[in-house]
Amino acid sequence: MKSLKKTRRIQVIVVAFVALAGATALIGYGMRDGINFFRSPSEVAAAPPAPDEVFRLGGLVVEGSIVRDAGETVRFEVTDGAETIPVTYTGILPDLFAENQGMIGQGVYAGGTFEAREILAKHDETYEPKEVRDALEAARAGATDGAAAAN
Repeated sequence: MKSLKKTRRIQVIVVAFVALAGATALIGYGMRDGINFFRSPSEVAAAPPAPDEVFRLGGLVVEGSIVRDAGETVRFEVTDGAETIPVTYTGILPDLFAENQGMIGQGVYAGGTFEAREILAKHDETYEPKEVRDALEAARAGATDGAAAAN
């Protein structure tokens, strides 16, 4: 009798483990396109991602860099204070998109240019995305450390 209970218990544990593994795999498969990592221009310049990797790039739009091509294509540059990355975007930009303002774009990095599929701009004067703020602070800290070392 004990061996039958022990066998049943092992079967239940194995079935529960398989069900848990299957559920985890399904959740991971369902979220594969929904997980996008944030990178600053310095991180992209230091370690360029694969051309098919979708990620988010954030920083400040460089003053004087916005160029509107024929149609809805816009070219501009994004910086974190240390590095600058060229960006292209085809579509209608948010109303609050402007030079010297924070932005986050989602897209791919191919041929040395970030090809944005979506652009998000700051929504009021006090808002700055946390990722952008952290990247700017890290770039400023690096510039300050470099200046102190030079002295």
